[in-house]
Amino acid sequence: MGWERCIGRETLGRDVAVKLLPPHLTLSPEARQRFEREARAIAALSHPNVCALYDVGREGDVDYLVMELLEGELLSKRLANGPLPFEQTPCALMGFVHRDLKPGNVMLTTSGAKLLDFGLAKAFEAQGPAEALTSVSTAEEEVTREGAILGTPPPPPPEPEGRKADTRSDIFAFGAVLYEMATGRKAFQGSSRASRISAIMTAEPEPVSVSQATAPPALDRLVRTCLAKDPEERWQSAHDVARELKWIAAGGSPAEVSAPSPARRGGLKRAAWIAAVLFGIALSVQVFLHLRQPRSGAGTPRALKLSILPPEGKAFQPGSVVLSPDGTRLAFVAPGADGRNVLWIRPLDSLEARPLPGTERAFSPFWSPDGNSVAFMTPDKLKRIDASGGPPQVLCDARVGRGGTWNRDGVIVFSPYPTEGLFRVSAGGGPPAPLTKLDLSRRENSHRWPTFLPDGRHFLFVVRSAQSENRAIYVGSLDSDKTTRLMSGTSNVLYASSPSGSSRGFLLFEHDGWLVARPFDARRLELAGEPIPIAPKVKGSDPLAAGTFTVSETGVLAYGSGTTALRQLAWIDRGDPGPSPGPPPSRAPSPDGKRVALDLVNLEPGGREIWLMELAHGVASRLTAASAAELSPVWSPDGTRIAFATSRGWGSTDIFQTLSSGAGRAEALLKSENRELPTDWSRDGQSLLFERVGMASKSEVWVLPLVGERKPAPVLQAPFNESQAVYSPDGRYIAYVSDESGRQEVYVQTSPLSAAKWRISPDGGSQPQWRRDGSELFYLTPDGRLMAAGVASGFEASSPTLLFRTEAMNQDVVGTASQYAVTSDGRRFLVSSPVDGQRSEPITVVLDWTADLKTP
Repeated sequence: MGWERCIGRETLGRDVAVKLLPPHLTLSPEARQRFEREARAIAALSHPNVCALYDVGREGDVDYLVMELLEGELLSKRLANGPLPFEQTPCALMGFVHRDLKPGNVMLTTSGAKLLDFGLAKAFEAQGPAEALTSVSTAEEEVTREGAILGTPPPPPPEPEGRKADTRSDIFAFGAVLYEMATGRKAFQGSSRASRISAIMTAEPEPVSVSQATAPPALDRLVRTCLAKDPEERWQSAHDVARELKWIAAGGSPAEVSAPSPARRGGLKRAAWIAAVLFGIALSVQVFLHLRQPRSGAGTPRALKLSILPPEGKAFQPGSVVLSPDGTRLAFVAPGADGRNVLWIRPLDSLEARPLPGTERAFSPFWSPDGNSVAFMTPDKLKRIDASGGPPQVLCDARVGRGGTWNRDGVIVFSPYPTEGLFRVSAGGGPPAPLTKLDLSRRENSHRWPTFLPDGRHFLFVVRSAQSENRAIYVGSLDSDKTTRLMSGTSNVLYASSPSGSSRGFLLFEHDGWLVARPFDARRLELAGEPIPIAPKVKGSDPLAAGTFTVSETGVLAYGSGTTALRQLAWIDRGDPGPSPGPPPSRAPSPDGKRVALDLVNLEPGGREIWLMELAHGVASRLTAASAAELSPVWSPDGTRIAFATSRGWGSTDIFQTLSSGAGRAEALLKSENRELPTDWSRDGQSLLFERVGMASKSEVWVLPLVGERKPAPVLQAPFNESQAVYSPDGRYIAYVSDESGRQEVYVQTSPLSAAKWRISPDGGSQPQWRRDGSELFYLTPDGRLMAAGVASGFEASSPTLLFRTEAMNQDVVGTASQYAVTSDGRRFLVSSPVDGQRSEPITVVLDWTADLKTP
């Protein structure tokens, strides 16, 4: 075999086998590389069915391995006498594509079977089997300068040219060993290696029953499936093989409906012995599937479940928990020390999570393919940060984005705004480019939650529409603008690979509150089965948010309840707060101060509704009801009408108005292809300020006259984003938010506009509101401070002062309605706060989640 073997005694007194590389082969670089590869392969293993390696070294010009001394008989020699049942496992396949699995490499000893000779093995690297080893069907790699093949590799499996070797290659070899054990002859006959390769590529072996007339049909079926020419038609995992062998060992057969004859019983007993032996092989193959994963997953029980709690006193933000590609770390969003949401990293082998400074107001995180970085959204940017910490890098603008995904070529596909298509951008940053476009004929209003498929070119994404029948999961491509509808649904969806490395994996998504897995062929981009329930309660009360579930490339699954935190409305004055129960934020007070308008999520996927609450007794009633997004309510100065944004009629977001009494039908004020949201109504009732968001999510301030031709006109247009504009009570000024300084700040300009402009907030601010008499301007800072700046005639603003602290503003609301309301005298404020005493639900982590998958 190219090796020299001898028996010796090491310094510890053990009898050992010494394997030498002969001197003439040390001159061959290929032979020495093989020697080093075998040493690494065996050193990586510790298993009772693998011959142990004690030492490796070089003495003079001779390379050697010191190995366990085995006494017994090779399986190949035993099989020369015909088929026999064996009591021990003849081989073990551990984290390797062995490529030399054959009876000649299995030693039968008194203590069991041992696997020998890893000279043709190559360990899987961390990147997985897809990038591991090219099948020997494409080339003979083990050739010396003289042209002699090192070792005696069996003819290779009939993989297509260029196909990477994976576990299914060993399943083919496993089938060949099983056939030889059952029949006493080789599955593919030939007088030379070339003729045997030809037989493998073109011929089918005779059924096992030709040599074993009493063999059950199930054994024939098992062998035929192992030896299928197409890897896709073989058993796809050792788990499949083990299940079949266990059934055969128990005496099962689909043909048996009556008591078998004595001869039949003998055949079953013989087959059961063989099956029991090879069931041990399959169990070792399952160990192989564990050990081919990165070290973090090694040695863990199958389908092991554990719970991950958030940092003390914190809560996971729903839909923002993501596993690293190797399944060793969990990134999630939760409040930091100042109450603002930040990105946290929790290694699964640690009890502590650590926040990443510089990620304030983060949401929708996703990992880089190598697991070294995490990208995340803020209310106005897409950023990335090293997972070990450091300063974040701004990649591009993204206004309240809805998810992203990152491929190995450094391309990020993401949703920059809730009411646009998908964009692509380099992972190094730069201008984003449109990738998908809303189909207005289907009344689409959002493309979101993209996720790459294994090829790194195709991706899944969610299409939302004002029409329920058009809400679906689609497949898109970096190479084409064509998209394909896959199935109905509104949940974010993830692809989970098969443990066998097959192209047939699973789509994970939420359905009726359950996490389900649906078989999916990633190569053909086709569904391959019906949904299988995995776990309940993965969806919160907000149908616009992503489900709380995540899966790694290594078979680790994590999911949470997705429960949305309960909130209450509370009155806070410049002294002590006094809570009053009520709905969550996004509100506008009526001119008389008796009611507040709120936009609330309804139970219809993709929908929001406008509600009115009577502040005196806390009773709320629905004002609008449509299966669309209706948000950003603004009162008319006399309190009789409410303007709001809606997607009920178009794929865009337009402006409608309705009577605050609820009588009559809503009337369209403005329709266009842009996203438009009202922000304030002039005190004379003659005009409406609104925010227009165009391509690349750039926002501008416009005005809509409500008399005459009603032709909208721009008010503030600049290279940066300007939004949330409100009139002063006397109509002479406009307060608004701009990011011209690099972050959101509150500014004031005269109305009509002039060159005069005043910056009000020194360290970040948004959501400006005027006191009814115009003597103060209020705003919120990013860390939850409510500030007031005094305003004098001729517009002289004093330095802002702190009124009180409330919960940090974690991200922009969907829409522009303020997150607080103020009374006309500026003494009391209605804000949203979490209900005390809520229990934070943990995240459940499942290792090897497919092990217990109950297929229908």
